[in-house]
Amino acid sequence: HTTWANFLSSQAQAIVAADFFETKTLTGATLYVLAVIEHATRRVRILGATAHPTAAWVTQLARNMVMDLHDTGAGVKFLIRDRDVRYPAAFDAVLQAEGIEVVQTGVRMPRMNAVMERWVRSCRTELLDRTLIWNQAHLLHALREYEQFYNQHRPHRTLAGAAPLRPLPDPITQSDRLTHLNVHRHDRLGGILHEYQHVA
Repeated sequence: HTTWANFLSSQAQAIVAADFFETKTLTGATLYVLAVIEHATRRVRILGATAHPTAAWVTQLARNMVMDLHDTGAGVKFLIRDRDVRYPAAFDAVLQAEGIEVVQTGVRMPRMNAVMERWVRSCRTELLDRTLIWNQAHLLHALREYEQFYNQHRPHRTLAGAAPLRPLPDPITQSDRLTHLNVHRHDRLGGILHEYQHVA
């Protein structure tokens, strides 16, 4: 008895969203990636990547995700996912055993999972479209770097400019520091990603 938008906003602290996306290696092989994002904090977790997303592999990723959510104290009650055939029944069963209700999106309704879809687009634009992937190990390395960059440095409009795992720093108010800003750049993945930090 509520709209989808109201449900998402009122339950944001308890929602994670999952999605599969794929990318190609230099040899033309297709690799599948499974990731989840917390709606409230926008924290992303890359669960894994493989060329063959078997039911056993996907189910194990669900177990790993549940343990990680417990370790971080995230009170998740809902997981939003599409109707991809790569999700086996055991995936949902693992979540339901932990009290997490699986909410499937409507057919051909990507906007029902818009937060996750937006992250996938960011990952493609900022990383995958600018990187030649050699193999699965290389892909996982690049995705882990991007996950750290996204969670610890990249500013988010939804979070008023903060990053999911890093609050905004205190504003600089001293006039001498404003006129002599000492900003250092740290490159990730050979310069594909840039992090900027004011050095005191």
